[in-house]
Amino acid sequence: MTPLERSGLGYAVAGFAILSMGDAVVKSMAGEWPPYAVAALRFSIGACGLSMLLLRQEGPRAFIPQKPWLQVARGLCLALASVCFFSAIYIMPLAEALAIGFLSPILTQAFAGLLLGEKVRPKVYLVSIVALAGVVIILRPNLALLGWGALLPLVSATFFALLMVSNRASAGQGSALSMQVFVAAFSIPILIAVCVAAKVSGVPELDFGWPSWDVVLRCAVVAVTATTAHWLAYVGTSRAGAAQVAPAIYVQLIVAVVLGWAFFDDVPDLYTGIGASLIIASGLYLWRDGLKASAPSINAGARP
Repeated sequence: MTPLERSGLGYAVAGFAILSMGDAVVKSMAGEWPPYAVAALRFSIGACGLSMLLLRQEGPRAFIPQKPWLQVARGLCLALASVCFFSAIYIMPLAEALAIGFLSPILTQAFAGLLLGEKVRPKVYLVSIVALAGVVIILRPNLALLGWGALLPLVSATFFALLMVSNRASAGQGSALSMQVFVAAFSIPILIAVCVAAKVSGVPELDFGWPSWDVVLRCAVVAVTATTAHWLAYVGTSRAGAAQVAPAIYVQLIVAVVLGWAFFDDVPDLYTGIGASLIIASGLYLWRDGLKASAPSINAGARP
């Protein structure tokens, strides 16, 4: 590995670690403000910052999408995935929710064949079944305790996978920055609609009021850390190549375990270890197998 590639790997590791730090900040708001409101504010802040940057770099014409309905689909997937993921880390250990989230790159390959007509090798579906077995192992102790809420990270991973498929479909329709602006901007009306529906539902558990200043500050921190992490992952990929950087994504799980243990007293159990190992092994197998065909892509923007 050359010095440039080593520096690129370092950038990517830092970016992925920062993503988990942002997840921990989200978890710290559990019980203070609902996850759908956190997601709406987080993406509103992020979209404003990214839009100002896009306006400065590319001008007003960059804000006109070529296929608006495709951008709506991307925004819908991001909104639903984020609400489910934030809800999951509110009620589950951070490492467990994140481990199940690693299913999304595997599902992406399967969905790409079904939705985009891409040629998918049979082993992809077989590996997907192995990864799903890992999810079942992680969820098994939680189903009795959390009920259907334990399935939230699985639903989130599914929508993240659909987001990545829609990202592939929108390739070449704008710069990477404009694509980030579009997906964040189109997710905001959907998230606001979810917030309004929760507010007027009459269900006490869904009701919420204005956030405290520290909740607003933490939402801003999540927006800034996510943007920084995406930029670091992009720089790392451009320096070292996607093939070198791809396995570094699993540093998120290590950081999540440490943060969950240190700040939330979440100690991973044997079920989590076995299930996460199956999911990660499946992802690494597909990554290694993919090297024979083409370098994999790193889509950090699929994270909230």
